[in-house]
Amino acid sequence: MLDRFLPVWIIAAMVLGIVLGRAIPSLAGHLDAVQVGSVSLPIAIGLLLMMYPVLAKVRYDRLDRVAGDRRMLATSLVLNWLIGPALMFALAWIFLPDLPAYRTGLIIVGLARCIAMVLIWNDLACGDRQAAAVLVAINAVFQILAFGVLGWFYLQVLPGWLGLDTVEAGFSIGTIVVSVLVFLGIPLVAGFLTRTFGERAKGTDWYEQRFLPKIGPVALYGLLFTIVVLFALQGHTITTQPWSVVRIALPLLGYFALMFGVSFAWGHRMGLGYAKTATVAFTAAGNNFELAIAVCIGVFGATSGQALAGVVGPLIEVPVLVALVYVALAIRRRIAPATNTSATAQEVA
Repeated sequence: MLDRFLPVWIIAAMVLGIVLGRAIPSLAGHLDAVQVGSVSLPIAIGLLLMMYPVLAKVRYDRLDRVAGDRRMLATSLVLNWLIGPALMFALAWIFLPDLPAYRTGLIIVGLARCIAMVLIWNDLACGDRQAAAVLVAINAVFQILAFGVLGWFYLQVLPGWLGLDTVEAGFSIGTIVVSVLVFLGIPLVAGFLTRTFGERAKGTDWYEQRFLPKIGPVALYGLLFTIVVLFALQGHTITTQPWSVVRIALPLLGYFALMFGVSFAWGHRMGLGYAKTATVAFTAAGNNFELAIAVCIGVFGATSGQALAGVVGPLIEVPVLVALVYVALAIRRRIAPATNTSATAQEVA
């Protein structure tokens, strides 16, 4: 029931979050009272619950084979660190030329490459789990090394070259490191240790056939919980500033559609196969909203337009990427007919 009607439950979670946020005005303050790296603790818990079962499924003994696929790695790096930020910069200026705060927030969202929620989208779309783990780890490293430099380039250098307004913004390396360690490090270590000691104690067959099916649904429960909390935190904003949300949503919709479409077409043309192509596409289309929100709040303040753009990001990303999961599965039935075409969330739960 959970797997078959997942879109229904996601929409219900979004509605429930908005209703709770409006009905209980103090709820957002309570949910946001305790934070991890400037991200609400309940959201952090939801993300960790989502990621742990997925990372517990990864065959860590096969990562070296994935890491040796230079075509896939090079494609992902180009998409994530060259095309993605440039596309978001262009869309932000095209759609929000008169709203510098929202524009800056979106550019920051474009710089934060996904290292968390992309794992569950990839799993639901029957992508390559090992490839996803490798690409997420690479993005985490690049995030620490390149985020500040790219922020300086896209907010100050490139606008100056183009005769546009520039923005002074200092990014905290500590915020970036905390985001990576919490939202990737904890579930990655937990998943690795679970598989290592589980297989050692009970064997691979028990681990794959009995243990993983039991913890698999936790990822979807964590997803639904995170969605409720996200929309509850922003329920007031969504209902009182709908036009602002729409203005921010338009470039985001264009970004997700273009990044996913271009990435999927590129991977397919290179002959990566469906599983790796889907992984590359979802890794490129998703964004690290935990980091983007933390940076926007830390630099510009919790009530700033930049912070609003950061929090609207996941509100748009969640339903869009859920839809893209089903788009990917439909493509899979066409380009990989020899595989099990009845794939749904049940395959990965």
